[in-house]
Amino acid sequence: MKIAEPNPVFVAAPRGSKPNRVSRFALFNLGFRPFYLCGAAFGALALTVWLLVLSGVPLAGGYLLRANPIGWHAHEMVFGFAAAIIVGFLLTAVRAWTGRDTAKGVTLATLAVLWLAGRVLVWSGPALPAALVDGAFLPVVAWLLLRVLMKAGNRRNYFVAAVLLAFGALNAAFHVFSIDARPDLAMRAVYASAGIVVLLVGVIGGRVIPMFTANALPGLKARRWRVVEWSVAPLTLAAFIADAFAVDGTLVAVLAVLAGSAHLARMIGWRSGAVRGRPILAILHLAYAWLPAGFALLALAALGTPRVTHSLAMHAFGAGAIGGAIIAMITRTARGHTGRPLVADRRDIACYALVMAAGALRVFGPLALPSSHAAWIFAAGICWVLAFALYVAAYAAPLFRPREDGKPG
Repeated sequence: MKIAEPNPVFVAAPRGSKPNRVSRFALFNLGFRPFYLCGAAFGALALTVWLLVLSGVPLAGGYLLRANPIGWHAHEMVFGFAAAIIVGFLLTAVRAWTGRDTAKGVTLATLAVLWLAGRVLVWSGPALPAALVDGAFLPVVAWLLLRVLMKAGNRRNYFVAAVLLAFGALNAAFHVFSIDARPDLAMRAVYASAGIVVLLVGVIGGRVIPMFTANALPGLKARRWRVVEWSVAPLTLAAFIADAFAVDGTLVAVLAVLAGSAHLARMIGWRSGAVRGRPILAILHLAYAWLPAGFALLALAALGTPRVTHSLAMHAFGAGAIGGAIIAMITRTARGHTGRPLVADRRDIACYALVMAAGALRVFGPLALPSSHAAWIFAAGICWVLAFALYVAAYAAPLFRPREDGKPG
């Protein structure tokens, strides 16, 4: 399964399109613009709300927040925050792959409103409208992307629609279980959906990280082993599926060790240690390094190792791998697609450091000093909120404005 990152510098105008009029408002020109901006803002807001909930501050939320606060937090970080970034990336990538518009203007604005309506209703309820509106978002995007891919005859990337449909099905399952008062099964759907996001990190990372590394470090030869490349995606999915279905802990541990070993072998072949001093590249490798770490923790948790909880493993994937990959890609692709240099500035580097610190504090803090578990959570949450708030402050203006080089997108 192959995936290509959208060209970080130039997206050609779609075939048959008319030259764009010069406009100072460009938020709905291409998918990454509204969804990167809204997704990052929501990532900061949702964590702020969660810290308030943990502090005992009474909040007037309905549906999930009232019935299952942990479920609300998990759902919104996966199906709210991560889903927005994934959709923004794929709307941009498919346009680059096919040379055809995916969604722009009114269509793109409508998608953004649909996503936002889902966030509001999941917060406020009622439950059924929340499930229907929130559940519609990913299937609608999958349908739009599949239409573009089919018109372009781009069959090798049909899997994008299939992944989004599977992601959407797990979201629907979450709502069904939540309405049926089965929070345990709802969380299982979240665990499986986290596996889909991790799979995307692995697939996209496996394509772009060695390419970017080779471009930045001429003469550095990355190695790829066929058996590793063939096995990494199936092993990743198998480990998460086994965990989501709560099968025997030994089997989960074995699959997690195999998956983690495959990801670690990739990094060894990529010569990840050679990227020091290049922050915009190093953050990709650092984010990917959380995958073998997460699978190691998942294996230990499945075996009942003291102090190593399932939650720590999930946060290694969520805060470390997914959070790190997201901040890496939303800075890099936003820079490229707004016509800015592909060099991290001080604010980008601060975002990278804060997200990595959030992951380390959330995962390794409780391991080192379990008695201060709450303090570690708050420290990690503050770092996360600061990282994505800083991203919004740094990139809001470029995302609203046309490209600096005058090209489409």
